[in-house]
Amino acid sequence: MKWITREKIKVDRVACPWLIRNFVDPEAEFVFLPHDTNWAAIKDGIVFDVPNCELGHHGEDVSFNSILKKYKLTDPALVLLGEIVRAADSRAHNPHPVGEGLRWIASGFGALGLSDREILEREFIVYDALYAECERQVKKA
Repeated sequence: MKWITREKIKVDRVACPWLIRNFVDPEAEFVFLPHDTNWAAIKDGIVFDVPNCELGHHGEDVSFNSILKKYKLTDPALVLLGEIVRAADSRAHNPHPVGEGLRWIASGFGALGLSDREILEREFIVYDALYAECERQVKKA
């Protein structure tokens, strides 16, 4: 399946492909289009993290949270990771403290001048590690 979002990816638009590839669609193909794309006209894929879409921001939830809900992903470590992504990608009223570090990491990847595909390749390992730590933290609780 094609999964379509905006180019110049940062926090949520890296976290979502990681989530999709690992827990929803292992064969996912990601397409990055310009910000001024007519998102409502796209019919040949699943649009995410763009304005006014089902798998986008709703209230304080970011697209990662919307994907968790839509695909009924209830793993406590993923839910915790969702809180961290929300804190890094939005102005949550009670942000998880790890979110600020994730925001810095995402900004750093953006500053490297890499393509969106290169960012995904390199940053997926960050999400693998963060998820592993979320699993560890959930088991401790």
